[in-house]
Amino acid sequence: MTTDTPTATEIGTEIGTDQPVAACAGRPRSEERGQAILDAALELITEVGYDRLSMDALADRAHASKATIYRHWSCKAEVVAAAVRCRFSDQAEEEVPDTGSLRGDLLAYLSQACDFMATGNGDLFAAVLWAMRTDTDLADLMRAEMVEGKQDLIQVIVDRAVARGECPAAADAAVAAEVMPAMVMSRMLITGEPLDESFCVHLVDDVMLPLLR
Repeated sequence: MTTDTPTATEIGTEIGTDQPVAACAGRPRSEERGQAILDAALELITEVGYDRLSMDALADRAHASKATIYRHWSCKAEVVAAAVRCRFSDQAEEEVPDTGSLRGDLLAYLSQACDFMATGNGDLFAAVLWAMRTDTDLADLMRAEMVEGKQDLIQVIVDRAVARGECPAAADAAVAAEVMPAMVMSRMLITGEPLDESFCVHLVDDVMLPLLR
């Protein structure tokens, strides 16, 4: 019999163990069931927004019990963070472009990111960003999952450029990793202009290269 309130053994523990599941790293043993839950979370965020996403609605959409969900994620922030991580994992796991030049690497990396956002993932990301304003748990999880990872990728590109003598050793990859996504988000959410090739060229040639050199 399934209850609305999860027991202590159902929250944050792996099936058949006493080991806690790390935040937004929980995964049901059944890949199919786990993916259904994550997909349902993303669908509901896009349809009704994060604030109106409830565990009841999630369980109903995923055809799963709330006990199953709570067994692996202790709150909806963890479910959403895990779902976004899985959606963005293919893009995040791509090798950092190595074109032989700083300009080429930045253009390749930025073009990949813009193409990914333009395929409908931009609306999802915007909804999550909006929710991060008021949900500190979600904000902390998303920053750890996405912001820090992007900083590492930009650092690789900058380190290569330093080794090639294209920019000084003092080039600040952290600032570059802050400026680039900020301009992408501004274009996507504020101006509504396309994330096209001309934008990528403008951002790299007029902003990123002068910043790093």
